[in-house]
Amino acid sequence: MILINDGSTDGSSEIAGSFLDPRIRILGGEERMGLAQRLNQGVCEAKGEYIARMDADDVAYPSRLEVQAEFIGKNIHTDVVASRVVIFESNGEVTGTYPFRQEHEEICRRPCAGFYFPHPTWLGKAAWFRANPYSPAMIKAQDQELLLRTFEKSRFACVPQILLGYRKANLSISTAVTGRFLYSKALIRKAFRDRKPFFLFGVPEQALKFMVESFAMASGLNYHVLRHRALPVSKEECEEWEKVWSECNRPGGGKQCG
Repeated sequence: MILINDGSTDGSSEIAGSFLDPRIRILGGEERMGLAQRLNQGVCEAKGEYIARMDADDVAYPSRLEVQAEFIGKNIHTDVVASRVVIFESNGEVTGTYPFRQEHEEICRRPCAGFYFPHPTWLGKAAWFRANPYSPAMIKAQDQELLLRTFEKSRFACVPQILLGYRKANLSISTAVTGRFLYSKALIRKAFRDRKPFFLFGVPEQALKFMVESFAMASGLNYHVLRHRALPVSKEECEEWEKVWSECNRPGGGKQCG
């Protein structure tokens, strides 16, 4: 397990260092380098055949790595496999889930609009990550730019199980602005570099989405937009999440928590 500290000031390093387990490696320190460079650092330092990633505030299900590693082991042409997520608030309440796309063709059907391929759930071949590093210029939407740059020469898939809890309490104007702007620039680069002007049509679509999000956030409706975007989760999936969340928050628990 590689834990990457990008200049945190909340005592994370001390907490991570308290686990006396040689399988845990702590990278980084006081300097802030940004997510893309830290991800590339983790990829270079990793020694395994596969690389799985998640963020510090999300929750992995106990079976996550087993299910995804088994899938990619059986589907040898798949480079990266994701999973479905349950979106939850800080108190553990379920908001819903994101739209699900299982096969590569479905995931990459509308690259101008973006890819339904949840970044915190990725597990992929280490060789693929090393051959396709994250762009340090992308301070947001790092995953979307990487998918846009590689989808024509790679194979992606998503397992139908929910294997991760994705913490999302509201929408952020700054995140929306930066993400939409940088992805639009990536679309423009793609159009000119590959001589495929089709990708330019994605720029006004990104601008329209940003306008809708900005209006919602400025009017205080961002939480309702988040709820509206989320798809319902089945009763069985809610019950499974409650078990994971309960284990994550019990004294002495939390082994699968970010």
